[in-house]
Amino acid sequence: MRRNRIIVSLAFCFALGTVGALTAADLPGTDPGEFWTYITRQNDYTQWKFFPGKEGIYPGQSPHGAYLKVYVNDIAYEAAKEGRPMPEGAIIVKENYGKDQKTLMAVTPMYKVKGYNPEGGDWFWGKYGPDGKVMAAGKVDGCIRCHSVHKTKDWRFLHAK
Repeated sequence: MRRNRIIVSLAFCFALGTVGALTAADLPGTDPGEFWTYITRQNDYTQWKFFPGKEGIYPGQSPHGAYLKVYVNDIAYEAAKEGRPMPEGAIIVKENYGKDQKTLMAVTPMYKVKGYNPEGGDWFWGKYGPDGKVMAAGKVDGCIRCHSVHKTKDWRFLHAK
């Protein structure tokens, strides 16, 4: 009986490890179109959790919208909840809204890709129109310049609610 429990426990641990590995393998590349398809069709970011402490819509600042919503994938959520730097595979998606809090002006994601851009914190940066049109993506100078003031915070900052 005890041996059966050990076997079942080991099988369960192996299954958990396999699921985690499959999830990492399913992450997108850094092609802007492929990335947009991933976060909108393959793994719809609007079904993700909000960044901890930033639930719902809240006032934003330039260069993002007057109001913001910030979604994170599970990898980013766990790291944020624990106050850790974002690991490889973390995706943060910011919806940028106009003053009416209803008009979506842009979608600005950050995607942590090990070795992609060490000078920019290994972040892939993007700015997409509400229709998915690529406005900027990759190693975006404006994003890197603005976020570089928070290098010690993994290039991230969220304005107060």
